[in-house]
Amino acid sequence: MKEIAEKALLFDFYGPLLTDKQGKIWDLYYQRDYSLAEIAEQEGISRQAVHDLIKRTEKILEEYEQKLGLIDRFLHEREKLLLIQSLLDGVTKEDFVRDSAWERQQNINSSIREIITDTLGQEDDSSVLK
Repeated sequence: MKEIAEKALLFDFYGPLLTDKQGKIWDLYYQRDYSLAEIAEQEGISRQAVHDLIKRTEKILEEYEQKLGLIDRFLHEREKLLLIQSLLDGVTKEDFVRDSAWERQQNINSSIREIITDTLGQEDDSSVLK
């Protein structure tokens, strides 16, 4: 499962840099779960050619990540945001002397959570690779 998620991230970040054919074959194989034989038949090429194209495309995507490091940076920043969210969860009303200070903190927490959600691009952070 982790390998599939890693390949999905590679494609999400670097897929637009692929040729149309590479992107189409990748989509059919990894995202639509076509077999090599089904892709070969649809594309009018051999099963081996499909296999070779997928492997070359994987290598290309991995090289992009090695050179640019966008996924690594994304995952690192995601960890920081989740740590911030965890720290927010630890703030309690008992930490504040006045109710007005607690209410203000709740508004700040809400704004920070919205930024985290917007940055991570999801409603529930537990669904992204952990």
